[in-house]
Amino acid sequence: MRQRSASGVTRIGAPHTRVDGPEKVCGFAEFPGDVSLPGVAHAALAVSAIARGRVTSIIRDAAEAMPGVLLILTYKDVGDAIGPVGHLMEGGYANSSWRPLASPEIRYAGQIVAMVVAETSEVAIAAAAALRIGYAGQSPVAALADPRCTTERLADVSNEHHDRRKGDLDAALAGAAVRVEARYSTPVQHHNPIELPSTTCRWDGDHLTVYEPTRYLGAAQHGLAAQLGIAPDQVRVVSRFIGGHFGSKLALSQHTAICALAARRLDRPVRLEVSRRDQFTVANHRTETQHRIRLGAAADGRLLGVGHEAATVSSRFDDFAMEGTDVSTALYAADAVAAEERLGRVDRNTPGPMRAPPEVPFLFALESAMDELADALQMDPIELRRRNDTATDPVTGKAFTTRPLMRCFDAAAAAFGWSERSPRPRATLRDGWWIGHGCAAAARPVKIGPASIRVAQDSEGNIRVETAHHEIGNGLYTLLATIASERLDVPLDRVTVVLGDTALPAAGISGGSATTTSLANALAEACAALLRKPEGAREVRLDYLPAGAKPDALAALQAGHIKLLTLPEDGLAWAFGTHMVEVRVHALTGEVRVPRHVGAFAAGRVLNPMTARSQYLGGMAWGLSSALLEKTELDPRTGIYMNRDLAEYLVPTSADIAGQMAIMVADDDAAVNAEGIKGLGEIGIIGVAAAVANAVFNATGVRLRDLPIRPEAMLG
Repeated sequence: MRQRSASGVTRIGAPHTRVDGPEKVCGFAEFPGDVSLPGVAHAALAVSAIARGRVTSIIRDAAEAMPGVLLILTYKDVGDAIGPVGHLMEGGYANSSWRPLASPEIRYAGQIVAMVVAETSEVAIAAAAALRIGYAGQSPVAALADPRCTTERLADVSNEHHDRRKGDLDAALAGAAVRVEARYSTPVQHHNPIELPSTTCRWDGDHLTVYEPTRYLGAAQHGLAAQLGIAPDQVRVVSRFIGGHFGSKLALSQHTAICALAARRLDRPVRLEVSRRDQFTVANHRTETQHRIRLGAAADGRLLGVGHEAATVSSRFDDFAMEGTDVSTALYAADAVAAEERLGRVDRNTPGPMRAPPEVPFLFALESAMDELADALQMDPIELRRRNDTATDPVTGKAFTTRPLMRCFDAAAAAFGWSERSPRPRATLRDGWWIGHGCAAAARPVKIGPASIRVAQDSEGNIRVETAHHEIGNGLYTLLATIASERLDVPLDRVTVVLGDTALPAAGISGGSATTTSLANALAEACAALLRKPEGAREVRLDYLPAGAKPDALAALQAGHIKLLTLPEDGLAWAFGTHMVEVRVHALTGEVRVPRHVGAFAAGRVLNPMTARSQYLGGMAWGLSSALLEKTELDPRTGIYMNRDLAEYLVPTSADIAGQMAIMVADDDAAVNAEGIKGLGEIGIIGVAAAVANAVFNATGVRLRDLPIRPEAMLG
């Protein structure tokens, strides 16, 4: 794919429009769902209406009688034809280890129980609806709040998790002048990307090509090969562009192997687009969380003790857990620290990463509690954080490579006008609206991973950059093109970037804010290696291994396993930020509006401030959505998600997002990696919910500890 822009060498750090912008705007950019193959048949899913039990019967006569129906697959037709693979986060490849159509057993509502293939999508959908499926059901344990949901220490589930401890927390709290103890919760939330999950499968002999939006091509390739009993080099996965994911299109999905199996049995291409309702269970989600925060401080605000107990849930068959106390208990100095994380089991599909997976709920709890402590101390909340700023992790003693948190607070406060804030809650009523201001910190450890990349220059000086990574809307085509343009001193319109194909050199997962961190360093090394070769037509294929990483990280990458690393091992490399919001709460209706939102972020070297600003603002908008609107409603009796559409799953419109300002704070970090990059895709959403909750308290005197903050919560 040729990326074109104005001629001239592009300099890193200068703003630049997206080189793939014209293709996207004009409809030329090929997303996986745009692929149209001759003779393609269309598939539709039938999913379980119960959360726990067994399929007892499937009456398919009416569906089979429909003109154009080609194939119906149930557990009786598939069984062991699709082999087992593990969860991506547990050394496997998939977003769920549950085998699709392997048995009549039902483990969650929305589980795939049949797939119908027909000449048209309309017939396939109608035939799937015509299947009559009988069940023998059992009462499910649907949620963490269910009294039957027992939890166990995460340290007993995962050998890699260790609850953090320092000193005697109970003694520290007992000796504190001021103490805060509170419980917080966050709800189930679901991704709703514009582009729905889809798959198009085509066999050429014994070789399979799959067009599918996935955030990890390598895992999809190797996982499919394992499921189908073929070699990885017999599978090619193509995904040039992805229309949004931030966790939803995690590696290999449940529907892909079924489509591949149908295409092989029919000897023709098969395409499936998952419906909006079914993507709530085919894809992953952010699980609910519960938190107990205990803080104790001296009269001057110095933290003596920090305690964070947290609980999340996973499915019965996977151990996915969001681990967040490593951040919440390292953010501020404290004499004593105690953390414990617990994992419950529910009869639902496996959760997964959702933009800043642990930090969003875990820092909502901590930063809300910090505001409560500031109120109890009658201290400005920024000053409280300043007095507890730290250059080292209070538990391990590891030093931060840089620590620009308070510079973020200072930059945001100056732009926001924080000094005008009333410290007294419920002080300003204007035209029927209570007005308040709140703030919160944002922090996230830097992730980096190995990557392979190819850079070639032809005899005319044109450059081609190739890697099997993903363009999810974050501007990766532009990023790689600008790096190559500067490093090789070549005009941008002579650089071609090719992504999203397992035929290219292997690259890692699009997640953890690690894409830029990994690929920018890899490409910089590859360009340097290319320049060392004689002039003329030349090529370099480089396997990038981050400094400090173990050599087996590259082998793991090439085998399709996730290998994101937190480096350096002897220090803490984090991105930081802060949010300041003004809220207006209607005195009669409880409606909450956010007319002003300022974010200040320090995330290492910024390669393109134009696209970086878009990432920050997008994160800030999603943070407001998470704080005020988003909640997946769950029927506790049945385990069924009730609002599986965009009519009832609430997301913001343009009218909900008012004045936004994103400030980029300088953060020159020579220790984090050679290029000084920290990644910024996720830092923008972290802390927003706490800032909103804190502003609501400042406006009304009402402390809300459960998300989302909707009018009914205010009125209650």
